[in-house]
Amino acid sequence: MSRPRFWDPEGTKFGVPTYPWRLAPDGLATRAQLRAAGLRPGGQAIAAQILWRSRRARGGIRAAYLYRIDHAKPVRPMTAGRRAALARAMAARRMCPNCRTDAGYCIPRSLGMCVPCAYPDDEQRAV
Repeated sequence: MSRPRFWDPEGTKFGVPTYPWRLAPDGLATRAQLRAAGLRPGGQAIAAQILWRSRRARGGIRAAYLYRIDHAKPVRPMTAGRRAALARAMAARRMCPNCRTDAGYCIPRSLGMCVPCAYPDDEQRAV
């Protein structure tokens, strides 16, 4: 029986313990899994990684870093100041720099302005 391509629990080949998709040991979790459990890495180093082949990734290989659950810390609570700063940042993302109105959606970075300002001719044709 052959071993999977990304099987390196000692970390000799990849520099950090590496496991194939769905074969990581218990006690390790990705950032998303930690967040779902109300935890954060809390400054700890990467404990291991998962590698898998992907057609979407440059080079054909994707990675997910794993952290130890027993060293994870609870997520910091949202304070009133952080909530207000987040609300201001989201409002700024909706403000069109061209017409200075709230677009009601986040302005696409590719356009740099709201859709009616980016394509003014399309609005006249629609009427």
